[in-house]
Amino acid sequence: MLSGAGISTDSGIPDYRGPNGLWRRNPEAEKLVTYDAYMADPEIRRRSWRMRLESPAFRARPNAAHEAVARLERSGTPVRVITQNVDGLHQLAGMPARKVLELHGTVRAVTCTRCHARSAMEEALERVVAGEPEPACLVCGGILKSATVMFGERLDPQVLGTALGVAKAAEIFLAVGTTLQVQPAASLAGVAADHGARLIIVNAEPTPYDDRADQVVREPIGSALPRLLDGLAAS
Repeated sequence: MLSGAGISTDSGIPDYRGPNGLWRRNPEAEKLVTYDAYMADPEIRRRSWRMRLESPAFRARPNAAHEAVARLERSGTPVRVITQNVDGLHQLAGMPARKVLELHGTVRAVTCTRCHARSAMEEALERVVAGEPEPACLVCGGILKSATVMFGERLDPQVLGTALGVAKAAEIFLAVGTTLQVQPAASLAGVAADHGARLIIVNAEPTPYDDRADQVVREPIGSALPRLLDGLAAS
């Protein structure tokens, strides 16, 4: 499964490019997650930390779609999740972390841009609440950032390579809640189809890969995906 922002909207996390997406409602917010702007401007970094304090991702809980994926995995069906999301909800729903590939990183950790030390986001946010508008790395004093892939950064080549291998080996490839417009993640659907996978797309809006899909589902993800996956488990 390749999951995108649409699988988490029922958990209260807005998507980015949909009709009511974050970038459409607040184009300025994109600067807060753009690497060059973040590194060059202390005020953008301080605004980014304030944004993290208010992020719905830390209050969100897995919804019926996340739970259905974990339930399918527990049934004994070989399941791998490749996600464009950074919210960690697949793992919170019960998917083993080793079976989840986070293409764009995770919002639940921070990393130093100088020494690459990694620590929990919760600890950094506690420092912001305590009065540090921009917490620095406790190891070397460098600039901290969320352990997510910002605009202008490359995806981790090892994670992407593993994802390509999963796509090539898949018997069934589901693209759920993703517009399939952001590359290279979107190309995984085509890779899977090229290697013989049955391609199923579950998304509210049309995608560039709909004409290659064996099945396209436009129903709400929270109800459609559990029904679809429970059917796979039964078969």
